[in-house]
Amino acid sequence: MILGIDIGGSTTDIVGFKDKKLAGFMTVEASDPLTSATGALGSFINQEAIGLQDIKRVAITGVGSSYVKNDLFGLNTIKIPEFEAIGAGGAYLTDQKKVIIVSMGTGTAIVYFADGEITHLGGTGMGGGTLVGLGRAILNIDDYEEIVRMAAKGKLHKVDLAVGDISLDDIGDLHQEITASNFGKLSQNPQPEDYALGIINMVYQTIGMLAAFAAQTKSCQTIVVTGKLAEMKIGQQVLQKLKEAKLFPIDFIFPDNAQYSTAIGAAISAEKR
Repeated sequence: MILGIDIGGSTTDIVGFKDKKLAGFMTVEASDPLTSATGALGSFINQEAIGLQDIKRVAITGVGSSYVKNDLFGLNTIKIPEFEAIGAGGAYLTDQKKVIIVSMGTGTAIVYFADGEITHLGGTGMGGGTLVGLGRAILNIDDYEEIVRMAAKGKLHKVDLAVGDISLDDIGDLHQEITASNFGKLSQNPQPEDYALGIINMVYQTIGMLAAFAAQTKSCQTIVVTGKLAEMKIGQQVLQKLKEAKLFPIDFIFPDNAQYSTAIGAAISAEKR
């Protein structure tokens, strides 16, 4: 078995890969990257009831991988560049030959995969860190799940200014319901739930638009969304509305196991090497 470990800014994902198939996965949290990596490896071994002798190689990636200087548990440990892992994982989960891959973590990275070649296109500081940080600043809540629960009851029109609020007609290709200004309309006595939805909407709209721009530069219509934030239903709906607005010929894909995409990509890259 080859293990892939994505050591992120707040959580660490680990997957097992055997015979080119996914064989177990889990997420752990820890106070520092090294503790997170070793804890994830130990927990995975216990969860899957395997021994160290069953592991051929450990592939680590992510921002925290720079803190790992030696082999983990004496196992052959190699580092995979994060953008390579993002590209390999996104392509594997969707079986696409040409695709834009958006990795939504604490921040967001955007890469392009085409016939095995991976190119880093850019990214944004918008991501899960933004969502939780603004939740703390505006709502005094830094629990991700609680912010999502609150947003499910929110009304976006109480915080966001739409084109229809400032114009009687469409503005070019911009329809009446398109957002004209995030948090630009605060005269409707918004409730905490409305703010929560506004935060999520702003984060996902920003990421979605940047991904759409990246897709246009490569004449690519398919955008694969990965990372933990890819699995949030409210966020998926925001991105789907961007598609339905038909500003760009794009299609967002939300694959199964999207949260573990980068860890999967690390294992795949290690297997190829």
